[in-house]
Amino acid sequence: MNYQFVNIHSDAKIAQNVIIEPFTSIGKNVIIGEGTKIGPNVTILEGSRIGKNCNIFPGAVIGAIPQDLKFIGEETTAEIGDNTTIREYVTVNRGTKVTGKTVIGNNCLLMAYVHIAHDCVLGNNVILSNCVQVAGEVIIDDWAIIGGLAGVHQFVRIGEHVMIRGGALVAKDVPPFAKAVRDPIYYAGVNSVGLRRRNFSNEQIYAIQDCYRILYQSNLNVTNALQKIETDIPPSKERDDIINFIRDSKRGIIKGHNAQTENGDE
Repeated sequence: MNYQFVNIHSDAKIAQNVIIEPFTSIGKNVIIGEGTKIGPNVTILEGSRIGKNCNIFPGAVIGAIPQDLKFIGEETTAEIGDNTTIREYVTVNRGTKVTGKTVIGNNCLLMAYVHIAHDCVLGNNVILSNCVQVAGEVIIDDWAIIGGLAGVHQFVRIGEHVMIRGGALVAKDVPPFAKAVRDPIYYAGVNSVGLRRRNFSNEQIYAIQDCYRILYQSNLNVTNALQKIETDIPPSKERDDIINFIRDSKRGIIKGHNAQTENGDE
């Protein structure tokens, strides 16, 4: 195809119906899928993998080497799934030898000035609002939404269907289906509005709420609260997702509002 004022490495593999606007640069070992549109002044560097029907806006930089002093030039990738939108000046760094890749799933929206560091994994249908900054090796599960200007600490995991308020500083894991607010961040209820929009039934939402009442309002420690959830709440995918997420957490989960107040954080 004839791309005027575009710098494309001879090694790049670009589908036939990709649109690339002027003054964009495509590096070696890059793959771009069908139907993707790349705006002007975009930089797609070595090791980038762009899916089908993506839309990448001006100024975005995909696949730059990690901002990690441990990186020594190993061959890694930055992978973006299908139907994902990357807005202006978003930066997505490629992986390190830790995992070998940074991954963004399908149907995601990364608004302007978002940064995704090395070895992060974003699931499908994730929305990051303007200026969200995500440090290395963070996991953000499907359908999570993070408000603008939030910062996510290295190694944190954010569960599926989570809603995090803008400006939050996320230094602990946020379990599935939760809302999280303020600084220091704390649990502020179940993301029931988002769940209803995604066709969760009232019974499913009530069961999730019951799990979190035990976890955050029973005055039990986390281990005993999980045991009580298993005993008192009937088995379901949602219940098991919550239990497994918390048991697998390496950084520990965010506290409840009462715990923050008792610790003098308000």
